[in-house]
Amino acid sequence: MLLLCPSFLLLATYRASASPPQIPLSNPSKADQDDRTVRVNRLLVHRPVSQDDFREARVMSRRGKNMHVEWKEDKVLATNVADIDTLTVLEKMASDAYVPPGDSSWYGLGDGWNVSHPYGWEPDADGFRGHVFATPDNSTIVIAIKGTTASFLGSGGPTAKKDKLNDNLFWSCCCARVDWTWTPVCGCYSGTGKCDTDCLEDALQEESLFYPIGTNLYNKIVYMYPNAISGLGGGLASLIGVTFGAPVVAYESLGERMAAERLHLPSPPSAHHVTHVYHTADPVAMGACTGTYSTCYITGFAVETHCHLGRSIVYDTVTRLKWAVDIRTHPLKVVIEQILSLDWEVPPADIEEDCVECYAWEFGDFKDKNATLKALPPV
Repeated sequence: MLLLCPSFLLLATYRASASPPQIPLSNPSKADQDDRTVRVNRLLVHRPVSQDDFREARVMSRRGKNMHVEWKEDKVLATNVADIDTLTVLEKMASDAYVPPGDSSWYGLGDGWNVSHPYGWEPDADGFRGHVFATPDNSTIVIAIKGTTASFLGSGGPTAKKDKLNDNLFWSCCCARVDWTWTPVCGCYSGTGKCDTDCLEDALQEESLFYPIGTNLYNKIVYMYPNAISGLGGGLASLIGVTFGAPVVAYESLGERMAAERLHLPSPPSAHHVTHVYHTADPVAMGACTGTYSTCYITGFAVETHCHLGRSIVYDTVTRLKWAVDIRTHPLKVVIEQILSLDWEVPPADIEEDCVECYAWEFGDFKDKNATLKALPPV
């Protein structure tokens, strides 16, 4: 089975204290018996003062009007993304989001974490899925959200259809209209090189899509654990991190900057609380899984975005390890066992400068506003 996208991981921060805590996590793998520690440091985040104002600003922006959103600064204890042990433990949580506990692919996390409240694993569930991790005292909460599952043969599991819909809406230039052989997932294509902006933004508002489901889940977790301080991570989940001002770490994630613009998410004064971790041989994170002979094209995924929010930690596996750009380097297991296990320093987290998306497309007012969105064809 191909894991086309990494899991979206809601990473926890910790209660403020005089000295940052260190949580030992045991890895029971036969190949790696050492204890690892999640290290933290203080991070400045910007949270919207009012979620009502945040939502109203989105509505006004869609109408072409600007509305000021007031942000408050908050210093929190967040996971230290410059520490290799921390990155490794958190990526194992991201990997665990794809499987139930006890599965042969499950990474054990030791006594430092309990698995609680698995969500989306009901027999009839077809979309948002993962696990909520918590420390024994519930002061630290981690929500690991499964990313896309797909396969070359077969269905890819019960979530495959909705995974594909979300991916082709959020991460394509225009409703997965790649060429004339593709059936778009919405009716926004308006002729060669043209895409209707309002139609696209309407398509991203559907309640069945993962962004609104994710915001609802975040609100429920905060309600259930009011004394826990938590952060956020992952491609789609980083959109939720911007919404709530939660720290984010995302692994091998698609570029989500364009999706944030189409959702009209008000921009905080700084998005440094969003950190992406990926490597140069991964065509998904690099936005290179395109073209007629690519795996994404063959399996029907229009993965066309590459610009990331916040900062990016990029491992240059092409230069250092001489890897070719190949979809087989994308799975989290490869990153955990063949990259993070190496003895090299964590690259600095840098902002992606001068990144441009979908330069071959023209976006504007091209469609009849009474036109309805097309339904996703059978996968």
